[in-house]
Formats: sequence, structure tokens, C-alpha cells
Amino acid sequence: MSVDSVWIGTGLFGQALFGARFLVQWLYSEARGKSEIPSVFWYLSVAGGVILLSYAIHRREPVFIIGESITLLIFLRNLQMLHKRPDPG
Repeated sequence: MSVDSVWIGTGLFGQALFGARFLVQWLYSEARGKSEIPSVFWYLSVAGGVILLSYAIHRREPVFIIGESITLLIFLRNLQMLHKRPDPG
């Protein structure tokens, strides 16, 4: 297996994680009967974003690197806000 094949597999895995967050959010919302975003959505966003950023850096794609870096900061900020949320109980 070549290094390029491993990186392509890595990129595809990152994209799959990133795409899975929408499926998770949809199923979560359907179960509640209203649109909501579960915390796992943000964890999948960060995991997929980190992997995709790594892939973009490997490929030396500046547009992709900038885009992933910015969205990764947003995802991390959402997780930070989620953990600061007061306990409703």
C-alpha cells in the first residue's frame, strides 16, 4: 500500500466522520420532533475537521487549509460553550 493510498484513505475517513454528523443530527432531531444539535455533532465536526486539515496540509492545498482551520476554530468554540453551559438540574 502506497503512502498516497493511506492519505487518500485518511481523507475519505475524515470526510465520512464529517458527513456522519449530519446523519446524527437528523436522527437526534427526528427522535425529539424538533431541530436540535446534540453535543456529538460538535465532536464529530472536530474529529473530521482535524483529519481533513491534516489531509489538506499533506496535499499543500492553501484554500482547503484556510477553510478547515477557520471551521475547526468555530467547532472548538462551540464545544467550549457547550461545556460552559450551566447544569439545568
